[in-house]
Amino acid sequence: MPVLMQLVHLHALNDFDEWRLAARCLLRAGLEPDEVVWRDPYAEPELFETADPLPDGNRPVNAVPPAFLALAQTVVSHSDPQRFALLYSVLWRLQRDRHVLDLATDVDVARLNKMASAVRRDSHKMKAFVRFKTVADDSGIARFAAWFEPDHFSLEITAPFFARRFDGMNWAIVTPYRSAAWDGNQLTFGEGGSKADVPSEDAVEDDWKTYFSSIFNPARLKVAMMKSEMPVKYWRNLPEAELIAPLIRGARESAQQMIERNASQPPSRHLRKLERLPEPGAPSAPLTTLADARAAVQNCQRCPLHEHATQAVFGHGPERGQLMFVGEQPGDHEDLAGQPFVGPAGKVLDAALIKVGIDRDRVYLTNAVKHFKFIPRGKRRIHQRPDGGEVQACKFWLDLEIAQVRPRIIVALGATAAQSLLGKPVTISALRGAPIPMTDGTILFVTNHPSYLLRIPDQAARETERLKFETDLDMVRSAAEHLSPALDTA
Repeated sequence: MPVLMQLVHLHALNDFDEWRLAARCLLRAGLEPDEVVWRDPYAEPELFETADPLPDGNRPVNAVPPAFLALAQTVVSHSDPQRFALLYSVLWRLQRDRHVLDLATDVDVARLNKMASAVRRDSHKMKAFVRFKTVADDSGIARFAAWFEPDHFSLEITAPFFARRFDGMNWAIVTPYRSAAWDGNQLTFGEGGSKADVPSEDAVEDDWKTYFSSIFNPARLKVAMMKSEMPVKYWRNLPEAELIAPLIRGARESAQQMIERNASQPPSRHLRKLERLPEPGAPSAPLTTLADARAAVQNCQRCPLHEHATQAVFGHGPERGQLMFVGEQPGDHEDLAGQPFVGPAGKVLDAALIKVGIDRDRVYLTNAVKHFKFIPRGKRRIHQRPDGGEVQACKFWLDLEIAQVRPRIIVALGATAAQSLLGKPVTISALRGAPIPMTDGTILFVTNHPSYLLRIPDQAARETERLKFETDLDMVRSAAEHLSPALDTA
């Protein structure tokens, strides 16, 4: 006896709620995946084919894991005509086994995850490669429009990003299947269009091309990687695309010119400061105070780092104190200012100290290495990690600071600082989270350098590491509170 197929004709290409309603009716009617044919608006109907009304049924429908709902909300935007059937097939199986999504080797689950990944990638490309152009009209209101050709039906899930990013603009994004418009207050969707609906060029294109040319770095050119991140299929809609070929052809010559140009130097006031420094030489008298050491370190030639740094950056803080924080080396801001932790990493540290209740004015801040190690790159000086020899050469000055400040607790910010204090290479993960007694009675804590948080591109991962960093500092605060107050000024 032939099996009668249930035909479900969806009115939208990617309406999750419409698919969910239909799927629930099918489940309540007990229709198995093989008994259902799904059609979206793009599907070509077969001869004499008409959509059936959704069936009635009274079979119970079990709840599904939230992870499936999130996955389905993304997959419905894929362009594969079988996406709805595949989702219903997995939904049917979830009614009997809630752990289907945990099967990494399952063919259907793997296919859904791959489709979701493709949609997210398509959304990312839209965010990266949409280029708005000015639309001229008689209203006097600045309006902008952009043409984009996504691989999937991803406009609806991506348009809210543009509404947040360009909330003060009146804009429209036109794709072949649908369009989105933002009037400054409301996001609306309409029919799709064509490239002819968007101006071919506008007044700001020349500015954009100038900007693109200026940020192009020939020394770091990797054509294959560029095409991977900026696929050629998008070039026809990018105003800067016409510059790519000539920039690639001239990359070798431009890179050589960059090498031949001198790197930028510190401002002239810092060069004048260098001229006023005394002639290099060994201290003529024992260094018995921090002030003596701060002056003498400017003549340090224990390693070659002094040759290019603006100045040595000595520690800063109370001459007697319970807490000492030791970083890696001064950065660009610190090298110019002559003070430790005044740049971006210093701001991260300040915020964390305030959060956990540590008064920065009661902390002695310094670095394991006193000179800025960098390589020049155009107008920038790019930080380089000091090697073991440079760390060892500067240990003289760190030991002197410890002897003068006499901290009860030292916090090593990063692996370089921990290596200097412990005399051997270490890993942060192996040492953080617990006090380390030192032979002189000092307690050592090890955590990440605050600059590490600045280098994490993913916001969620960065927030996780920030909380770990604050937890480490809170442990330091708790340990300091249990120390005898009399020892703080001894």
